[in-house]
Amino acid sequence: MKERMEFTVTGMHCNSCGLLIDDEVEELAGVVASATSLRTGRTVVDTDRPVDPAAVIAAIASAGYQAQRAR
Repeated sequence: MKERMEFTVTGMHCNSCGLLIDDEVEELAGVVASATSLRTGRTVVDTDRPVDPAAVIAAIASAGYQAQRAR
């Protein structure tokens, strides 16, 4: 089951921050793509099976940033 999730991210300062976040998130099982935008302050995650949003938030935190699920 494909799903798209969106998260707001704070603490980014440059485009490299987004690359770090995407690298961490894309390591999660089930994640097929992660796209982070400094301009919008959001990360969009595409999955090919259910992924716990808390796992994505934890991956973003491990990269050094704060995130929450966008509504």
